[in-house]
Amino acid sequence: MRLSLKPDHLRRYRDIAALLVKYGRSDLVVSSAIPGADEPGEETSTAGDELARDLEDLGPTFIKVGQLLSTRGDILPPDALRALSRLQDEIEPFSFADVERIVQEELGVRISKAFARFDATPIAAASLGQVHRAALRDGREVAVKVQRPNVREQVVRDLESMAELADFLDHHSEIGRRYGFARMVNELRRSILLELDYRREAHNMVTIGRNLARFRRLQIPQPIEDLSATRVLTMNYIAGSKITKANPVVLADANAGELADELFRAYLHQVIIDGVFHADPHPGNVLLTDDGRIGLLDLGMVSVLAPELQDRLLHFLLAVADMHTDRAADLALQMGEHLDGYDESSFRRRIAQVIVDHQGATVGEVQTGRLMLEVARSSADAGVRLPNELTLLAKTLLNLDEIGRTLAPDFDVQASLRQNANELMIERMRRSLNSATAFSTLLEAKTFAERLPGRINRVLDSLANQELKLRVEMIDEGSLLDGLQKVANRITLGLLIAAAILGAALLMRVETSFRILGYPGLAMLFFLGAACGAVWLAVTIARNDEKTS
Repeated sequence: MRLSLKPDHLRRYRDIAALLVKYGRSDLVVSSAIPGADEPGEETSTAGDELARDLEDLGPTFIKVGQLLSTRGDILPPDALRALSRLQDEIEPFSFADVERIVQEELGVRISKAFARFDATPIAAASLGQVHRAALRDGREVAVKVQRPNVREQVVRDLESMAELADFLDHHSEIGRRYGFARMVNELRRSILLELDYRREAHNMVTIGRNLARFRRLQIPQPIEDLSATRVLTMNYIAGSKITKANPVVLADANAGELADELFRAYLHQVIIDGVFHADPHPGNVLLTDDGRIGLLDLGMVSVLAPELQDRLLHFLLAVADMHTDRAADLALQMGEHLDGYDESSFRRRIAQVIVDHQGATVGEVQTGRLMLEVARSSADAGVRLPNELTLLAKTLLNLDEIGRTLAPDFDVQASLRQNANELMIERMRRSLNSATAFSTLLEAKTFAERLPGRINRVLDSLANQELKLRVEMIDEGSLLDGLQKVANRITLGLLIAAAILGAALLMRVETSFRILGYPGLAMLFFLGAACGAVWLAVTIARNDEKTS
């Protein structure tokens, strides 16, 4: 198989592969599988941030690659994951003329007609789009996200070349066969194409905003549906500053410890109860609002969890918090996929060591996200691939750890998890007993009650007519005893034959006038009797075994 990539693209891929090997695991060799990898490249520094910078230089698709890699604790160490999770997508904005053109094409109306004010200078510029502040005709302040021109076409081209390279690595490298880069590229394709549809992000805002309505100190921007489309998203404006740049005095006034607890509880609620959670809470997407609340922005990246995975995640988090290493290992095995080289004893030992090393630490000392990533990394080392949802959750928690350190360095995540566990379990049980489930159960009970009299009548009629038959499958004790008796008889006969042979051998040394063929006659009779008995036993065994088969 030959690669048809352009030389410039191939060189960039090779440099990124070298960085992955440099910052990742020493046993994963990627660059050697890429043609030209032995050619000299640019010098790399020892800082993990260089990987993030190189991905930023390659454009929007590769920034999303970095965000995807930031969820793979089985490939990169936590320091590199943290660098990738902080990718801010901050690049040069595109022209206001393009903004006006795209808004008019998507909304079917000029900016001056749709908005009372529209600031020409963006307040943020990212790889896929940029955000402008504006005001509606009724005076409401809004933020308008406009997609970058031709970015979809560029992403599709980059994904095609990435898919080609991933397929090459899967067929020509050990790491490709082990981790499945083609599967990762497909996952990236699905994620980024969804993120390019701003209608999907608007739906996420409504869903998560509704799910978190009980958390009064959290604020989720809501879309203005009439002024939103595939490439334009209009939402209410949230005034505030990035959480990492907030003034300590302001944090103290806002009761930062309570904010940290509510934020953590909100994410537990999303993961364990709702099954839909905001998967990209890096500091650039989290604001301390002017009214002392926390605002969550950029809901384009959202993860969905299956109900059975939600239950296992809750039990797994509790097992980790309570230091139940065997239980945590059992749950990880249930969630994971066994790979070549799977070693259960090594897996259990690694998981136990990770959990014990982190027990009792506060968010200021060690991060919950780091713990989860180390679990994923240790699992991969022992031949167990944990589900992508778990590593994505670990990356989310890694970002929350950084926010938690900013808000309240002494906030104990494990204690908060134990305190909220009962509430989470009760809420899950309550959700499972909703009206829809109760109605379905009543319908099944109604069907059972309707059919029960007829079935009982048929059973009673069969019993009265002596037609009732019971089919019971059990061991045939008679056949079993016969078989045991045959085995005992064969063993006894074999012992007699062996005794006859042994007696004949001893009689060979006794001098006597009675001889057969020049040998002592009595010894020869024993030998002949033993030989005949052995032949008869062999024929009987062969005949009976053939009939049985």
